[in-house]
Amino acid sequence: MENICFFTEEVAFMLPAPAETAAWLQAVIRQEGHVLTHLNFIFCSDHYLHAQNIQYLQHNTLTDVLTFDYSDTPGTIEGDIYISIDRVAANAKTWQQSFIQELQTVMVHGVLHLLGYEDQTPDTRALMRQKEAEYVAQKQCLPTAEETLPMRLSEELT
Repeated sequence: MENICFFTEEVAFMLPAPAETAAWLQAVIRQEGHVLTHLNFIFCSDHYLHAQNIQYLQHNTLTDVLTFDYSDTPGTIEGDIYISIDRVAANAKTWQQSFIQELQTVMVHGVLHLLGYEDQTPDTRALMRQKEAEYVAQKQCLPTAEETLPMRLSEELT
């Protein structure tokens, strides 16, 4: 059964068009020849994701996304993708793109990791960026207006 769920931790955030977003991500997974079992997106604060990064990866840095793969069967997708809404907002400003555009990019980035794509070398990073751009370009359902910014960013950004 294909199942994508959306949760929040330490942020008041509501994903615009969740059903359409889930359908888009399911299509990405199918296009890559995989079967979706279960996928959770957890939208959270910098503080929350930083703690996860330290606990599970021993990285004392901020990050926009952490992906945990729980699949034990090749060709299936099951996992958790944690996304810092604070980082997405900050990166959108840095890269001069909309919050929604950056959010879509980070969401598909996490999915690509579950599909087996890596970004540790210049070549693998270039392929991942190409795939991100390809799949975000296919996405037409999420609003692109800035009024869909998170209801509250963490205190560090306000």
